Amino acid sequence: MGFISELFGYVLNALYNLINNYGISIIIFSVLLRIILIPITIKQQKTMKKSNEMQQEMKNIQAKYKNNPEKLNQETIDLYKREGLSPFSGCLSAILQLIIILSVFWLVSQPLTYMKKVQNSEIYNEYKTRIEESSTTKSTYKEISIINAIESDYKELSDKLENENIENREELENRKNQLEELRINMQFLSLDLSKVPTQSLNDWKVYIIPILYVITSFISIRITTKTQKSKNAEKSEELESMEQMNKSMSYMMPIMSISIAVIAPLGLALYWLVSNILMIVERLIINKYMDSKEEKENV
Repeated sequence: MGFISELFGYVLNALYNLINNYGISIIIFSVLLRIILIPITIKQQKTMKKSNEMQQEMKNIQAKYKNNPEKLNQETIDLYKREGLSPFSGCLSAILQLIIILSVFWLVSQPLTYMKKVQNSEIYNEYKTRIEESSTTKSTYKEISIINAIESDYKELSDKLENENIENREELENRKNQLEELRINMQFLSLDLSKVPTQSLNDWKVYIIPILYVITSFISIRITTKTQKSKNAEKSEELESMEQMNKSMSYMMPIMSISIAVIAPLGLALYWLVSNILMIVERLIINKYMDSKEEKENV
């Protein structure tokens, strides 16, 4: 997954170099990633819809072979093969989501490694040593602390250079240029995306993005659950069991994400929030298109 974080880092850094704003870069990055994942989303929606349509046939198979478990299992497998479906499609989708979650987590928690790729530079090692030796700096994310220390020193240098009569100007300007290479503008709509909610309990603003993420997560789950509801009154035991498994996975991912979001820099929660909003829009559009297509086929 470190390899995926590396790839994500190249994209995010390219966006940042164009925009010079970390928050906006994350938003655009989220949009690009959702566009890439659209084929997977469409396939997932089609799978859910086809699973619903299979329920009556599953029920008939269960009734026919209720006293022959071996034949029942074989007929169920054959049905899935005929329909081109996998009983574990929901799990595969959840695994993909988990890989992306962890990759983006590493990206935003170590932006100098995966985004700026300057972890072996002299100035990076200088600040890393300073942070490690500092007794006042208490942060789980060393690179975030390094970025904040660099930003503080950068502003101090900028203030000094405003004085026209300052000595050693060339030396200070060279130092400022060195710091510029490692700077990341973490300010976004009056929010500091480097902050960690559990480490900033006195700042109510750090909870805005995580709360919005929670709200959009449950909206997304609601839409998914509604899509998965069958038009049939009864369901086969096998399909109901698989639906329950997929439903559990649908709830598990947001719960796990929320748990990570409150202990991670706000940049991660912003990515998840934007992804959730885009996912909701995607599902609504895809569902409407598929329903419209089905109505035309039935005419």
